[in-house]
Amino acid sequence: MKPKFLFLFPEGWDEVAFATVAAYRDEFDVVCEGFDLFRFPENANILWFDARRWIEKLARKYRNEGLVGIASTNEQYGALLAASLAREFGLPGSDPAAIVRAQHKYYARQALAKELPEATPPFCLLPYEFGRTAVDAADPDLAYPFFVKPVKAAYSVLARRVDSPTDLQQHLTFRPWEAHIIKRLVRPFADLMRLHTDFTIDPQHMLAEALLEGVQINVDGWMHRGNVGFLGIVDSIMYPGTTAFQRFEYPSRLPPDAQAQAFAVTERTMRALGFDHGCFNVELFWKPDDGTFKIIEINPRLAAQFGDLYEKVDGTNPYQLLADLSVGREPRWTRGEGRHGAAASFTLREFNGAIKVAPGKAEIRWLQSAYPDAHLQTCIKHGNSRRRETKWLGSYRYAIVNLGGADRDDLHRRFDDICRHLVFERPGTLSFIPSIDALRPGR
Repeated sequence: MKPKFLFLFPEGWDEVAFATVAAYRDEFDVVCEGFDLFRFPENANILWFDARRWIEKLARKYRNEGLVGIASTNEQYGALLAASLAREFGLPGSDPAAIVRAQHKYYARQALAKELPEATPPFCLLPYEFGRTAVDAADPDLAYPFFVKPVKAAYSVLARRVDSPTDLQQHLTFRPWEAHIIKRLVRPFADLMRLHTDFTIDPQHMLAEALLEGVQINVDGWMHRGNVGFLGIVDSIMYPGTTAFQRFEYPSRLPPDAQAQAFAVTERTMRALGFDHGCFNVELFWKPDDGTFKIIEINPRLAAQFGDLYEKVDGTNPYQLLADLSVGREPRWTRGEGRHGAAASFTLREFNGAIKVAPGKAEIRWLQSAYPDAHLQTCIKHGNSRRRETKWLGSYRYAIVNLGGADRDDLHRRFDDICRHLVFERPGTLSFIPSIDALRPGR
């Protein structure tokens, strides 16, 4: 009988790992708890979800089930709930206070401004809470234009540049139902924040930050018994003229000396937050002209979308490492032993609200036959859900394609072929992206 491993708030990439990564497929009996935050009707649970009661419920349910590990890759709820529940069971896990400190963008900025002032942009807390009808930001501590984001959010929700008080007011004007949803989204974090820390700034606030520029990257790694390790660096490429991710590429094209600096900045970042166990993902801007780095955001969990990118190039899926950390084993990692020289995660987005449909069964069979190593995730939404995502994120993400190739040119040739074969619109009724090049600008 296999030992039980509890996985919280599983998502699409987690399901792929359960079927393909040896630890989850062969070694453990994986049991899952949580609900899908992005699919109706499951996400209606947000309206009454109580994080502390949920922890108590799971503690009772699994007290005598012989759990050996607890994990999650979910940023909104899962990472903090997994840390809290692991502490309840006395299992290996991140310090919940460190998770709160990393996810609460204001307190994270405060800690980093003290320990890494050169890598921390100017910032200030905006006098605003969701549900208010006016934004008192005519004369904030930070001059316009600036970048605004929620103190607690995930997937770049409501994060964007604002150029004036009017622009900010328009960005933060919500219908009563929208404001209620946002409040409910952050309430579980607020409840656990009060449980694990003495923080007083409510997560309903907004944060203003000075505008940043440069090459955007992701540094992925782990902490184990106070020691740091790194998976690598993934480059982020945006749709032109937007802050919307178009694709993520591995390996990074940063020069070796810049990569070494990025690793050093990231290690200092995680130590400044008191994070000493678990996987992490840190987003940075690098300015090639002067070699400086600025910290964008800290995600104290495994970046699930990048899991098979590392596997394609390095031969080991980071989900294996996550399992090792969750049961207290020494993390196992390989480098350069994968089947591919390059890998990318392509994000397909709609900016004008056009309706999308999932590819048909024949197209999926073709993809599985032609590119068996490719992974397609569809995120089709309808009606208010689609309109809400477009408003909150500035675009509508309807599909993700993870793919490997011999090199970057081969990778893009394979992606072009996939784009020609997969149909996300019904001909004659909808308007598609003008060209494949719109999906992969700026090679």
